[in-house]
Amino acid sequence: MLSFIPMEKRLQKILSEMGITSRRKAEDLIFEGRVTVNGRIATIGTKADPVKDHIKVDGKLLIRPEPKVYIMFNKPKNVVTSLHDPEGRPTVKDFLKGVKYRVFPVGRLDYDSEGLLLLTNDGDFAHAVLHPSKKISKTYLVKVKGILDEEEIEKLKSGVRLRDGMTLPAKVKKIKRTENNSWLEMTIYEGKKRQIRRMLEKTGHDVLKLKRIRVDGLELGKLEPGTFRYLTPEERDKIKKEVEVA
Repeated sequence: MLSFIPMEKRLQKILSEMGITSRRKAEDLIFEGRVTVNGRIATIGTKADPVKDHIKVDGKLLIRPEPKVYIMFNKPKNVVTSLHDPEGRPTVKDFLKGVKYRVFPVGRLDYDSEGLLLLTNDGDFAHAVLHPSKKISKTYLVKVKGILDEEEIEKLKSGVRLRDGMTLPAKVKKIKRTENNSWLEMTIYEGKKRQIRRMLEKTGHDVLKLKRIRVDGLELGKLEPGTFRYLTPEERDKIKKEVEVA
C-alpha cells in the first residue's frame, strides 16, 4: 500500500511553487494575515504540507498538487514503453493497476528489451535523469551471439561511431561465455536509440537478450517481470540528489 511521507515546507516556498506570488511577496501576504493553514492565521515561519493541509489565501483554497510518485517497474520483453499503442500491443500502463496517479516512463526500453524502467509524474525529475549532461549510468546484462575478442571489447569501452554520433566510453565486463555466445555487463551514460544493440552490431555481433538491471544506484534486484514497486524515500532522495532536483 502506498503511503506518502509528509513534505512540510515554509509557506513562502509553497506559495511561490504554486505560482501564487514570489517568495518575498508571499511574506507580505503572511505578515498581513491573509494566509491561513487549516483555519488558523499563518505567521512568518509557519510550515505546511501542500498535499494534506488546507491552505487559503484571502479565503480562497489553494488547489492541492498531486503527490510526486516514483516507481520502479520490471518491464517484460514484448511490451511497449508507452501508455498507449496504436497497434494494440501490451504497454507498461497495462501493468500499473492500483496506481492512483497518472505516471509516464522516464526514457525508454525497446519493445524486445526488458528490465528496470522508472515511471513518475515529476517532469523535472524525468528531464534531469534523461539529460545527457547528468551522465546517469544505465547498466545492462547482455547476451551476445558469438564470442567477443579483446579488441572488440576495447572498441566498446572507448566508444563506437554510430549514425547519430560517437558514443561515450562505456564500461564492459565479461560475465561468462558458452560455446556459441557471450554474456556481458555493459554500463553506458547516455540514451541513444537502441544504443547497445547498435554498438554491438558495429563489432559484428547481434544481441540475443538485453536486460537493464541498474540505473545509477537503483538495482532491479528480485523484482519479478511485470511487477512494480515504489521507490523508498532513501532511493528517491539519492537519485534526486544525483540529478540535483529539489
